[in-house]
Amino acid sequence: MRGFIILDFGSQFTQLIARRLRELGFYSEIHSYKYSAEEIRKKNPYGIILSGGPNSVYEEGSPQRDIKELRNISPLLGVCYGMQLLSHQLGGKVTKAQHREYGLNYVTWTSVLKDVPKKQKVWMSHGDVVETAPEGFEIIANSDGNHPAAMRSENVLAVQFHPEVAHTEHGLDLLRYFAQEMCHAPADWDAPHIKDHLMEEVRKQVGETDHVLVGLSGGVDSTVVATLLTKALGAERVHCVFVDNGLLRKNEFENVLESYKGLGLNVKGVDASREFLSELKGKTDPEEKRKTIGRVFIEVFDKSYDKKLPIKWLAQGTLYPDVIESVSSIGGSVTIKSHHNVGGLPEKMHLGLVEPVRELFKDEVRALGAQLGLPHAMLWRHPFPGPGLAIRVLGEVTEERLRILKDCDDVYISELRRHGLYEKIWQAFCVLLPVKTVGVQGDSRTYDHVLALRAVTSSDGMTADWYPFEFQFLRDVSNLITNKVKGVNRVVYDVTSKPPGTIEWE
Repeated sequence: MRGFIILDFGSQFTQLIARRLRELGFYSEIHSYKYSAEEIRKKNPYGIILSGGPNSVYEEGSPQRDIKELRNISPLLGVCYGMQLLSHQLGGKVTKAQHREYGLNYVTWTSVLKDVPKKQKVWMSHGDVVETAPEGFEIIANSDGNHPAAMRSENVLAVQFHPEVAHTEHGLDLLRYFAQEMCHAPADWDAPHIKDHLMEEVRKQVGETDHVLVGLSGGVDSTVVATLLTKALGAERVHCVFVDNGLLRKNEFENVLESYKGLGLNVKGVDASREFLSELKGKTDPEEKRKTIGRVFIEVFDKSYDKKLPIKWLAQGTLYPDVIESVSSIGGSVTIKSHHNVGGLPEKMHLGLVEPVRELFKDEVRALGAQLGLPHAMLWRHPFPGPGLAIRVLGEVTEERLRILKDCDDVYISELRRHGLYEKIWQAFCVLLPVKTVGVQGDSRTYDHVLALRAVTSSDGMTADWYPFEFQFLRDVSNLITNKVKGVNRVVYDVTSKPPGTIEWE
């Protein structure tokens, strides 16, 4: 599908550019800054966007590419580092700023763009600035620090701030201006309407006789994939396996398995909780826990289906953020968390890989699921990590500590639903800390666990803010947990945003 190419120079916000364009109705793809001009020409994009990045254009080894070559293909939009790279390569001057600009700032436009106000609140994150624009470019906005904040030529627009982040007011209007006014692109991308297209793609890839194996997690992504494949190929050719690793929420395995059968999925439930808990014994490092769970899952999953069936494909609910975050565009970046969906299973099981939603974001997958007829409650469940509760039990995972966490989580989520708060929150969960404190319960001294409550609001999981509960709600939940759940005598609430923290604790 024709759309926009976003070249990633290492910004933590690159995904957001793609999301915002899709929200506006413009299809977009993210590629490494090294993506060849030949491949870009084949896609015939309406426009090319150069992302931000952490480097200086003068640093040895900083990501560079031929801007003149790109300019001859499509109109360009440079964001932050992208603006500096444009200026540097086209004959302008980039220097280190005397006063760096991070966070909220204001820019004043001298040449007002359509729907963008003359004075605009923006989000900045840069240490270098464009001192002199290249020949043929006009500086059209300045920051309050009197740095050039935007420049334009006949087919190039560049901004020193990040229009893609929610903190930038009218950022969508600026992206729409580039897409419509400069690139003349039609807003014809609509996620729910790609159902038929995806089903046809699946039929082409799998063929008329091959069977597909699907690993179900209980989450939105794998459920949508299994339903899509079942509608495209028929239940007799789509074999779903739902593994109970012992790390699901309270009663979740039984409840979700019943829901899957109600959807008409051909599903087999496998109880492997003992195997997982045995392998996790003594492990406390979060990355080691993740890798152990991934390894055991492959071993269990490989034994869970009938080898006599003509299964040639494995389906996964890999999303676009999984693909992007698991492969650095720059190389050598630090792994924050490994992703459980990318790699591993296909090689072990000698199967081809089917990932029908790998180019979609979470909200687009939900829209697709609604088009497939999945119930609202299933589509709007809070995100749940692949390693399950193992990364919400900080330290060693034991049967007793899991029991405590499951009981606490059940109380917390039930109260959120009872108060009508569940769907106002992106993700809420409990974390059992590797800490015990002294308490007084029933006139007796206790020495029990500390439980942390977490609840965040977000539009995409890339950034998040903690939810401002009323004090009475927190008081009631704390009382319920310490009264109902044996083993907890202290409850705390996490008021950390992302960044600087992550949503999950491990």
